[in-house]
Amino acid sequence: MKEDKNFFIVDKSVLPEIFLKVMEVKNLLESKKEKTVQDAVTKVGISRSAFYKYRDAVYPLYENTRGKTVTISTNLDNTPGLLSAVLNGIATEGANILTINQTIPINGIANVTITIETNAMQGEFSHLISRIEGLQGVQSLRIIGRE
Repeated sequence: MKEDKNFFIVDKSVLPEIFLKVMEVKNLLESKKEKTVQDAVTKVGISRSAFYKYRDAVYPLYENTRGKTVTISTNLDNTPGLLSAVLNGIATEGANILTINQTIPINGIANVTITIETNAMQGEFSHLISRIEGLQGVQSLRIIGRE
């Protein structure tokens, strides 16, 4: 019998602490800062059983976007070169740009929707998002779709 799975994007500030600790354990293991699950769960302060219960159900957004098509919506200042910097950031991370839609700037801000493929990305999707959000003139960024 096939199990239906539903996925949600939830702001981490509202997640129960156990989910955040499971992610912390996964990060410690992935970064090789801790060698065993026992060492990592001890450092974080959760039980091994709690880790194993949730480890396959909790993961950062970038793990769920690997090899996918992702659409992001940004509000950008109407500043020469800003869109170019956003697109260069996407290219630098190895994502392939499929579509770009931009509105005419109103009150000095344009909405730009970009759809990308993440298959060839070298780094984590979260790095790409942080790179774009860190650009001077990026007012907001939202992930609005994923296939």
